[in-house]
Amino acid sequence: MGPTMLANTFPALLGSNPAPRSDRVFESSRFCVDTGSAGCVTAAGLRDATFSLLAGILEWGLSKNQEAVVTVTDVRFERILRRAGWPLERFAPPMQIDDTKALAGYLLISESVLMNVREMGQLQAPVLVARVAQPVAA
Repeated sequence: MGPTMLANTFPALLGSNPAPRSDRVFESSRFCVDTGSAGCVTAAGLRDATFSLLAGILEWGLSKNQEAVVTVTDVRFERILRRAGWPLERFAPPMQIDDTKALAGYLLISESVLMNVREMGQLQAPVLVARVAQPVAA
């Protein structure tokens, strides 16, 4: 496993927690939706593209047998995740970094979280074309 932004650039956001080191945990570093060109707003008040991106992350993670995503983000995006039905579990309280109230946390990957995001986003089917089959041990 290589370096991560959380461990190498923002270790203070971990508080007293060690940086996650597992082949079943991956790191997310960017998430953006161009709201000017994104589709409609859902009943949850978020763009349908936001829900599709979150569901895609979950679908990919499940197809790769991942258990969590760790991320460095800000309190605004933490609220978006909560409204989308995928709450972030903080490692430590937020810290002011320049103009950003930053924090780090992990997002559990599970079928139940995926179903929750799909329900909140009114997604009727998978957003990825096909899940990648897992290799089967002989």
